[in-house]
Amino acid sequence: MTSVMIDTGNYIAAKAAVMACPDVVAAYPITPQTTLVEGIAKYLGTGEFKGEYICVESEHSAMAACIGSSATGVRTFTGTSSHGLLLMHEMLHWAALARLPVIMCNINRVVGPGWNIWADENDSISQRDTGWIQFYCSSNQEIFDTVLQAFKLGEHEDVSLPVMISYNAFILSHTSMPVFVPNQKDIDDFLPKRVAKWKLEVENPITFGNIILPHEYEKVRKEMQDAQNNAKKLIPIIANDWKKRFGRFHGDLLEYYKCDKADYILLSMGAIGAESKVAIDNLQKNGHKVGLARIRVIRPFPTEEILKLSKKADLIVIDRNISVGNEGAIFNEIKGALYGKSDSTVYGFIAGLGGKDVTFGDIEKMCRKAIEGKVKDHQVWYGFEEV
Repeated sequence: MTSVMIDTGNYIAAKAAVMACPDVVAAYPITPQTTLVEGIAKYLGTGEFKGEYICVESEHSAMAACIGSSATGVRTFTGTSSHGLLLMHEMLHWAALARLPVIMCNINRVVGPGWNIWADENDSISQRDTGWIQFYCSSNQEIFDTVLQAFKLGEHEDVSLPVMISYNAFILSHTSMPVFVPNQKDIDDFLPKRVAKWKLEVENPITFGNIILPHEYEKVRKEMQDAQNNAKKLIPIIANDWKKRFGRFHGDLLEYYKCDKADYILLSMGAIGAESKVAIDNLQKNGHKVGLARIRVIRPFPTEEILKLSKKADLIVIDRNISVGNEGAIFNEIKGALYGKSDSTVYGFIAGLGGKDVTFGDIEKMCRKAIEGKVKDHQVWYGFEEV
């Protein structure tokens, strides 16, 4: 039996996290994530959440607490945003290299200064190399479903990696939408209790994470890379299992929308990815052969899927981030994935930094600019010139 819950992205994430039955939640508030851990605290008060709720003094401590609890073999969850995520940076590396499946929601927010609390993906983009799997959601329903799928993925014996679920500040975190919520028994059947590959036990003491020599350290890194590649294979399997059980599917590594016979494929993610569907509808009504491949996962990077798209269409990329001194991160990674393997042209746009609104009309204009051959530079900063 399924119920309907109408609430904000943060409270929906809190509901999903509690239904995963974590043993430990480490909490520290930061705008716009605060209502997420507040929501879990409310479930603690009502008795729906029966795990340990640890209030810490900083985000660094939140991740340290998650590492400690996950290392004992129990299911662990937290949330953060922006500067909080950056304060965790050292511990993000630690969690991934220790192969601990901590699950965390990151609400994408601008990194300051200047001080700004609106949507921007530079916080999570800057953590690409920490070893965490990274999902990007475009609706509250996708947030709910992805949080639960993330536990199943991260805890899989062939993965054992932490997972970050990112979604845009306020556009999703504080906007209410209806979400279908399965009953607890069906969730439990989908997500059984965690079975840890290794754990710290008082009765059976071991040393983990001590001094490691160079030739062994390289093996650790290689095994983490192999686990990311395993995740790339498992994400579609888990997504389709969820679809079979609950009837909802948001794509796997990518979500494809009206890509058949398209001469151009738009690649975008997060809230811009959802808005892009309206733009694609309008463009196709006006005779433009443009489809959408919304990127759901950037670690592991969907290289093979993007290469397949490039064989039949030119690509248009919208980044809500900038790798300063280079280009938009996704634009750059897509070009790297295609290097020497495809003759497809890749058009790039940067838009929406600092929470600036990106409407379907803006997306249509960017697509038309690419289609009409008006993109002269490698990447266009949308809104800084006439389009």
